Amino acid sequence: MTDALVDEDAFRSAVGRLPAGVAVVTLRLRGLDHAMTASAVASVSLAPPLLLFCVHADARFREALDETDGWAVSVLADDQAHVADWLASPGRPAVDQLARVPHRSAPVSGAAWVDGAAAWFDCRTASIHSAGDHDVVVGTVLAVEQGRSTAGGLVHLRSRTRPVR
Repeated sequence: MTDALVDEDAFRSAVGRLPAGVAVVTLRLRGLDHAMTASAVASVSLAPPLLLFCVHADARFREALDETDGWAVSVLADDQAHVADWLASPGRPAVDQLARVPHRSAPVSGAAWVDGAAAWFDCRTASIHSAGDHDVVVGTVLAVEQGRSTAGGLVHLRSRTRPVR
């Protein structure tokens, strides 16, 4: 059996059919909030509680992770597609990118928790693993909260963000 690589466009199209939850990952560094939309977020372990997310290896957010180990995840609710779109838009300003997104500080890391989210996690980096053009960041969950019981979620499917209730 050979290790033939598949066509990148074909892979992107096929994997786009795998529904993925949509979240915002944030951190605070030198008084500035950094944020990114992520669809590669997953629970790793219950004991100890671990969560992971994937970030492009050359992203500004990835660089900031080298200087701080605290970060937060807001699992976006079904009515927050506009937040996901804004924080995924290329060329958004590095400064004040959360100015138009209501938020509060997570209790341990001080990173932003997006108001109205379905759930929140406050984490500390446990390990970072290189994986192709992305890095997998695994964090120990230090605090968790749930949003309103009626909140649905968002999924990314076929290049679109869709509400799930």
